[in-house]
This record gives sequence, structure tokens and C-alpha cells, in this order.
Amino acid sequence: MCGIIGIVGKQPVTERLMDSLKRLEYRGYDSAGVATIVDGKIERRRAQGKIRALEDRLLNQPLSGTIGIGHTRWATHGAPSERNAHPHTCGRVTLVHNGIIENFAELKGELTAQGHSFESDTDTEVIAHLIDRQLSLGDSPVTALKNTLDQITGAFALAVLIAGEDNMIMGARRGSPLVVGYGVGEMFIGSDALAVGPFTNRIAYLDEGDFVVIDHDRAQIFDASGSAVDRPIKIVSAAAALVEKGNYRHFMEKEIHEQPESCQRTLGAYTDALTSRTLPTPGLDFASVDRIQIVACGTASYAAQIARYLFERLAGLPTDVEIASEFRYRDPALLTTTLAVAVSQSGETADTLAALRWCKAAGLRTAALVNSHESTMAREADFLWPTHAGPEIGVASTKAFTAQITALTALAVTAAVQRGRIDASQEAKLVKILLEAPRLIAASLKTEEAVRALAIDTAKARDVLYLGRGPMYPLALEGALKLKEISYIHAEGYAAGELKHGPIALVDEATPVIIIAPHDSFFEKTASNMSEVIARGGRVILFTDEEGGAHAPAGVRVVIAPSSDPLITPLVMSAPIQMLAYYVAVQKGADVDQPRNLAKSVTVE
Repeated sequence: MCGIIGIVGKQPVTERLMDSLKRLEYRGYDSAGVATIVDGKIERRRAQGKIRALEDRLLNQPLSGTIGIGHTRWATHGAPSERNAHPHTCGRVTLVHNGIIENFAELKGELTAQGHSFESDTDTEVIAHLIDRQLSLGDSPVTALKNTLDQITGAFALAVLIAGEDNMIMGARRGSPLVVGYGVGEMFIGSDALAVGPFTNRIAYLDEGDFVVIDHDRAQIFDASGSAVDRPIKIVSAAAALVEKGNYRHFMEKEIHEQPESCQRTLGAYTDALTSRTLPTPGLDFASVDRIQIVACGTASYAAQIARYLFERLAGLPTDVEIASEFRYRDPALLTTTLAVAVSQSGETADTLAALRWCKAAGLRTAALVNSHESTMAREADFLWPTHAGPEIGVASTKAFTAQITALTALAVTAAVQRGRIDASQEAKLVKILLEAPRLIAASLKTEEAVRALAIDTAKARDVLYLGRGPMYPLALEGALKLKEISYIHAEGYAAGELKHGPIALVDEATPVIIIAPHDSFFEKTASNMSEVIARGGRVILFTDEEGGAHAPAGVRVVIAPSSDPLITPLVMSAPIQMLAYYVAVQKGADVDQPRNLAKSVTVE
């Protein structure tokens, strides 16, 4: 989750670029850089480390120019270094990038065969080469950008300078956010309102797939097809920019849509996309672990239950998941070869912290998977496993949940490698699948209108049942929890195979039954459960993929999410399930971001 700023200004822009990058440093601090157009040519300054290292560079090598771009980096492809720092240049093109280009290796091979040479290890440099190649073929800058966007796969945001184009910056977004700021005789683009907040309070939020050209006076915005479009301009105060909702009605809605980026950022901490390898935890070898004991509460416990399937299937590592409030009082019997793992968004959850301390006192090695990296759990555990969801304002957790699944999935792959269950080629395959997750989560958000339509009837229900098998069972539990939390509708999640063991008694025409069933090895059995519900007059809503939709029994309302490898299906299916709870709550007029009786972090028993 890197930070991007671009300014088409009336005065030299370097000082303002640096001011914005300081505000964006929370998005990445491995390296930073700026570039401006000076007399038709592009000059850039880059430095490894935090923003102050770039400030030192600029003191010794000042940079003029009234048009420029800046970037603060969270490393994904290529180690933190000056050569991998943005902006990246090829020919006339200099750009900054936030995101992951999934097909960069294939594109780089194609470009290398054509005689292109690369200076960095990043995926970003490939984009600069592609745009420059299109320019050399005679494309205009805007056409070159559009044709390049059509060639790349992944989730990204871009800001692009073209040498000789002294009055223009281009930008694009797919899966990662980008905003346009409107000034007086100058224009801005940035990662979010915080980036451009010091310079203007008039902001437009680009839609998924949009690209844009800004000059001193206007922004020309195009949708993914290349058609000119208008995006509404909103007034955002500098203070509100710190926690602004953008185009969204609630923080929860915004945070659901931020999941491609939070997943991408978390992946960067656990995988090396350049080598298609996972990154081991220093000091921890899973080969020395006989069992994993995960303790967590609420949503975090459901993320852990999904991870249990992965640790056991991939790594052959027995894994238990227990609610922290029960674990700490039952005098559990554990061996010192067990790794105790606490999972918590805040790192301060009282019961989880107490369970972590109990395990540590019993002589177990401990790890903390937390979003707050300076929290008590982070400080007290032997190993810190950070998630990188960014601030989560909505009480009902969304992006923190998928960030937890992302990290735990990558850790399960690491465990499989260290325990000798998979070889290097299998590891590379799994990492490449993991890197598809941000793009596929972004694609899953396109189910929004279908989900919104279903919410109208679901909001009338008094009770709702959620069913799933395998990793979809914990996701069913999470879906039911979300609905309860923010809409106040009674909902329960069950393993689909348990339907006949009691819950089927609750099925009637007034009780929606929500089934999460991608077309996997469980699908046929789950389809039988659907038929049983339909035969008893129940209303079935099926969340599945394209093949699952084609095999759905008659009478089922279907939401089609993108097809994905089972490794990442829980991530892809999460957003539609979250959106259903969100739109039901909106339909009922509930306070989505601050549901009654709940707090964001439970720091007391």
C-alpha cells in the first residue's frame, strides 16, 4: 500500500510533494522518491529508507519544476533499495505505482526479448516500458496509457509523467484508490484525500477502472472502456481527510472496498513476488513445531478457523482454534512444542491477551497476529506477525478480517515449505495464486448491485441461516456474525452437513438460507442441502462462482463471485458476504458504523 502524489502547479512543486509524502508515510516507508519536469526533461531524486533520507538527498541535489510526482514505498517486488525506489523511468516515461502487476514476469520476458533492459527488480518498471513502447509505436500519451492498461493484470494505481508534455500528469486506478484534487490554476492526484488535503478541499474519487489526465485547469476522466465520464466533486475539509469516507456512505462500506489494497499490502510482508517465495519469520522454524494453538475472539476466531484448514492440509500441522475467553479458564493441557498464536485486530483484546500470557507463562513460544504493531500483544509475543489493513473505523471488522486470512494463508505456505510438505515449484505456484487475491477481491466487489437487490427482502427476515462446508463454514459463521452485529437480525451459521441434525427444523418460507458454496469438491453435497431447503419451502440465496451458478438447483437466487483457486476462495467470497450484511443494515436504517452495545476493541472481560 504505497503512497502517491502528483501536482500540476503554478510554482515549484517539490516542497509540496514532500509535504504530501510525509502525510502518506504510513502507507510505506521502505524508500521514497520524487520526479519533476524541468525544461521538457524529467529529473528524479530517490532514497532508501524513510522520507527524511529523501529530504537529505534534496538538500544536496535540489529539484525544480512546476509539475511532478512523488511516491513512498512499501516493498512488494524487489528489496528496499534506491534502485527499486519509485519513480521508475523508461525513455520518455516516468511513473509511480501502488499495487501488484500479476503478469509482470511474462511482460518483462516479452520486453527483454525485444531489446529492453531493466534497471530494477520491480514490477512497476514494466509499466514504464510498456507505455514508452506504445509511444514509440505512434500512440498519443492517453492512448499509450489505455493500451498499456489493457495489457496488465492486477490491482494498481498509477501517476505518470511524459517528457515533453509540460502541462500534464496521467493517472489510473484498478483495485487501488486514486483521487483527483481541484485547485485554482493547478490540479492534483493522490492516493487518498489525505494526500491532496493540504492543497485543496475539492476532490473527486475515481471509480474502479478509471484513468485520468490532469492539466492546470481541468481533469479529463475516462472509464475502463475509454469513454469520457464525469465524477462528482466533493468538499472534504483537511481535518476530515484524516478519516474521510470518500464516496461512501459509511466507513464499513469504504473499508469493504479497501480490501484489495489491504490484502495487497499484507501480502507484501509475507511473500516475495519477484522470486515467488514466502518470507520466513526470523527465529521460527515450523519444522520444530508439533502443534499450533490459536486463541482469538469473534471475527478473528473465524479467520483462525479458516487458517486451520490450511495449516493442516498444506503443512500437515495439527492446529486448534479456541475462543480466548473459554481457553483461559479451562486449564488446557499443552506441550512446549506447541506454538501459541494470538489473533487480534487491536492487539489489546482482553481475553486474547490473557490467553497469550497464560501460554507464555506455561513455556510455550508465542506469536501475535495483529493490525496494531505497537500493541501489548505485539510487544509481549515472541514473534510479531503484522497485518497491514490500515486504520479500521467501522466497529464491524471487514478489511482486518481478510488481512488476517491473507497473512495466515501465507504463513501456512511457509510452514508447508519448512516442514518439507511442498517443494520450491509448488511454493512458487501457491505464491502466484496468493498474488491473484487483490485483483479477484476487486472483481468480487462487482457483485454489489446483485447483493443490494437481495438485501431488500433479507431485511424483512426475523431469522437467517448461513451454511457452508470446509473453509466456507467459518465464513458462514462470520457472515451470520456480521448480520447480527449491524442489522440486529438473528442469524446463525452452521456446517452444511449439520443441517439435518437440527437446524432444518427452522426452515420455512420466512427464513432466508444463505449458502456459501463455490464449485469445489464439496459442491455436490452442498447442492443436496439446497434441494432439501427448497423442498421444505425455504428461500435459498447462493453465493458461488460461475460454474457453481450453472449447477445451482432451480428456485435459488444466485450471486456470482469470481472463480478462484481454493487457496484464496475465502478471501474472494468475503466481500459479497460482508456487503449483504451492510446493505441489509442500511435497508433497516441501522447505525452501521456504531452498532448498539458494541465497541471496536474489547479491552475488558
